[in-house]
Amino acid sequence: MMRRREFLQLTVLGTAAMGMGQWAWSAPVPRGKLVSPGCRRSKVKIARLYLAGQGLWPHPELDPQVERQSYERAFAEMANDFADVHFLVDELITSPEQISALADRLAQADGILAIHIRMGIGAMLSEIYKTGRPTMIFAAPYSGHEWSQFGSVLRQPEPPLVDFILSADKRDLAAAVRPIRALHHLREAKILNVTLRQPGEFHQAVKDKFGTEIKHIGLEPVVVAYEKVSERDAEAEAKRWIDGAKQIVEPTRAEIVRSCRLALAFERLLDEEEATVLTVDCYGTMWDRTIKLPAYPCLGFSRLNSMGFGGICESDLRCAITHIIFQGLAGKPGFISDPTVDQSTNTIILAHCMGTIRMDGPDSSPLPYKLRNVMERQEGVVPQVFMPVGKRVTQALFADPNTLLYFTGEIVDAPDVERGCRTKITVRVDGDVEKLWRNWSAGLHRSTCLGDLTKDLERFARLARMKLVNEIA
Repeated sequence: MMRRREFLQLTVLGTAAMGMGQWAWSAPVPRGKLVSPGCRRSKVKIARLYLAGQGLWPHPELDPQVERQSYERAFAEMANDFADVHFLVDELITSPEQISALADRLAQADGILAIHIRMGIGAMLSEIYKTGRPTMIFAAPYSGHEWSQFGSVLRQPEPPLVDFILSADKRDLAAAVRPIRALHHLREAKILNVTLRQPGEFHQAVKDKFGTEIKHIGLEPVVVAYEKVSERDAEAEAKRWIDGAKQIVEPTRAEIVRSCRLALAFERLLDEEEATVLTVDCYGTMWDRTIKLPAYPCLGFSRLNSMGFGGICESDLRCAITHIIFQGLAGKPGFISDPTVDQSTNTIILAHCMGTIRMDGPDSSPLPYKLRNVMERQEGVVPQVFMPVGKRVTQALFADPNTLLYFTGEIVDAPDVERGCRTKITVRVDGDVEKLWRNWSAGLHRSTCLGDLTKDLERFARLARMKLVNEIA
């Protein structure tokens, strides 16, 4: 098994191995060998099957091998989109018996990507469904008539773990892998929850369904990791944040250094625990009258999110799971928010003090930010991030292991006002915002990801056997 830091080092091309405090804000992180480093142990194992029946459609003289080669060229052109994928099985299938013979190998795959080449694959699909592996079927126009049965497969009372993409655009092969990648990320994930609260039923329910490990740790491991970070590294990290900021408003340099030292301690904790996500009970047991963290954790959360890992506020485990799903589907972090509604403009304002610099993923350019204090506490250090107006966004919440909530919209403003939390986006929703607040459930927080992920969430929910609920519908 590969340690988290070794895994992260493999994601950086043409650079030296990353050490404590060596991550730079000034330029995009080089594209690495993984779509998202948010998975700590292994690549996504996909069984790639090219299905060619004995039918005459699309042409009686079609050569399946030549057709396969055209797809292989497309995969090669999109190598970055499959950089974290290991094609555990890669076969041309011309009979259902071949699939039966591959049963043991298919059982080891995270999922199956089946590409329809020629008509006559009905029996092959039946054998694939029997494997019980999450499966995506890609069928281009003229591949065969089997598409006419796909809808009825999905309408079955207990459909197989399958979804379908009917497209002439081979770039959609990358979309076909995303829901399987997200399931893989959940199974491989380890979340550290810094709290004195006792684990609840949620932990076991998530582990039973997805394999996700949630580990509770108290204050002491954080303090030990904090003390291991040198003042030199903390000062260097603080300089990067200070140099990159458009303005430093309230925090002193000493406060920024303390927050940076804790940020580096968080990275150390993830490394030592071989974890990918860290959340802190920062408004509860980790910040009461007798127990306090060495500094506010917000800047450390932002840093982890920008690196492709996860830093989650307030021990919000549901948002932590949502964050992992976003990473798997889009390679991007989520922005947790305390929303407030404005019916006069059909908008919802999503606000939180902790903003993430690289909302488009670890290889993107940093967004502009100011260094501020926590609005409600009037202390600490947080990045007030200004997200781009005009961007499509998806808000979602893993409400429970069987329910995923979401809605979509467009950023129309990034308010810089002294109300609510520091980082804010005003989102014009796709629908009636009154319906949204009337339908609201499952607590206050939602997590926002840049981009419209509706189709990705639909495919993920189908393969995860979750109910996907549009909160504006």
